[in-house]
Amino acid sequence: MRLLVGRIGRAHGIQGEATIEVRTDLPEDRFAVGARVQTDAHGELTITSYRVHNGILLLGFENITDRNQIEKLRDTLLYCDVDIDAEGGDDDYHVLQLIGCTAFLESGKEFGTVSDVINLPGQDLLAINTPTGEVLIPFVHQLVPVVDVKNKKMTVIPPQGAEA
Repeated sequence: MRLLVGRIGRAHGIQGEATIEVRTDLPEDRFAVGARVQTDAHGELTITSYRVHNGILLLGFENITDRNQIEKLRDTLLYCDVDIDAEGGDDDYHVLQLIGCTAFLESGKEFGTVSDVINLPGQDLLAINTPTGEVLIPFVHQLVPVVDVKNKKMTVIPPQGAEA
């Protein structure tokens, strides 16, 4: 599956390095030296350098040797082909695996369908469309005790008064 993993920001220095807005949990894997990332407008880019400077990821790319060349790539989105089913452990899920899951109450009654996963600094929230409207449930084990991505099902404990 093609996943968005970053965005090229401004140039850093004069040798063609770029700041990267990271949009992946695994930047050290996605942006490893030698890795290739795809773009929509500029084809495939091969990473030649990876370093962190003052908390900001800096990347160098093959055949990009100066500041002017990297400025032409500014705001370019970076993509990787990823097998989301092969990654992570039992408690790791990709957003795309959760969207479309049917949420059930502990009683077995259908509650709704996951329409979005909202990433917040403290925790993620599941946005679940129910017959009575959208309900947001923190994506924590205490409120979402069972997740079965293979069968697109999960068990949720919604907030008081939100049960459909």
